[in-house]
Amino acid sequence: MKKTSPAKPDLSRRRFLASLGLGGLGLVLPRSASAQTPAGATAGTEELATLHDLSKCVGCGACVDACREANAHKFPEPTRPFPTMYPSTVKAEDWSTKRQVTERLTPYNWLYIQSARGQYLGQPFEVHIPRRCMHCQNPPCANLCPWGAAAREKNGVVRIDDQICLGGAKCKTVCPWKIPMRQTGVGLYLKLLPSLAGNGVMYKCDRCHDRLAKGQQPACIEACPYGVQEIGPRPEIVAKARALARNMNGYIYGETENGGTNSLYVSPVPFDILDAAVTTGPGKPDFAKAPDMMADETRMAYAALLAPVAGIVAGALRIGSRLAGDDKDDRPDGDKNERPPSIPLDTDKPADSKEPWS
Repeated sequence: MKKTSPAKPDLSRRRFLASLGLGGLGLVLPRSASAQTPAGATAGTEELATLHDLSKCVGCGACVDACREANAHKFPEPTRPFPTMYPSTVKAEDWSTKRQVTERLTPYNWLYIQSARGQYLGQPFEVHIPRRCMHCQNPPCANLCPWGAAAREKNGVVRIDDQICLGGAKCKTVCPWKIPMRQTGVGLYLKLLPSLAGNGVMYKCDRCHDRLAKGQQPACIEACPYGVQEIGPRPEIVAKARALARNMNGYIYGETENGGTNSLYVSPVPFDILDAAVTTGPGKPDFAKAPDMMADETRMAYAALLAPVAGIVAGALRIGSRLAGDDKDDRPDGDKNERPPSIPLDTDKPADSKEPWS
């Protein structure tokens, strides 16, 4: 019979981080500290969604280049050498030497083009798909982040606050598409307990929240020469997606997946066929049906219990970040509580406006 070793204290990183979070309850913090309102959050805005007409995308990559240029100032600059992590099974994730990678999602590439080729109804097809964060209506990444670093804003943008994110990757674990990506050697964990408290910062598309706050469109939408994407109030975008799908006898993805998202795709080819035709894996999301992650009663109960604790912890971490001199305020100049100007939307464009698919 195999010998069993004496029981050892459970000093796992997960247990340590959980203890740190509960310890935040004892801190005297303002009641306004909330996991739902990260630095730079905008208030009073309507929920916005984007529509992707995949019959128009030629895979030129203009959106990818625009995204990288517009968000370069947000990309991580890691400090080396990386701390030795405990336990040793926790490995560093370093993309800083592979910044030019554009064929998948990375901390330095928040949007990429996924291509699908095959046959449908006896005809060949080639469909190009801009992939990034889906910006869910009820995002598990924001609801289940134990540190309050991820949050959904009222305008539908789901963001990760890089000033308080510890890189624990809970957001990636619960995301149906595994979207967030981690960069080691950056973030608040370096100032806390570098060998235990996290492993970097998680990064993903924030839908150019700073541009939205100035009344501008996201860089990917503005740069597209073929009008693949448009942005607007979610009810209008849903109506346009449905009309477009009817007109092309096509299919919609994102309206109901994971309980509903603010990134809707319309394709002339069924998404299960596209899913079988694209390359998936790390940094390359699939087109699975994605059931509602937050419909699970256990997750809902956990989120309800976690919310006040995460809010307090987020406040404590934000204070720590400011004391460490790392806190940035990337909100637009002027009144930080001011409602941003409305986004110029192409409201006169017919719902069935599209180029023929061939």
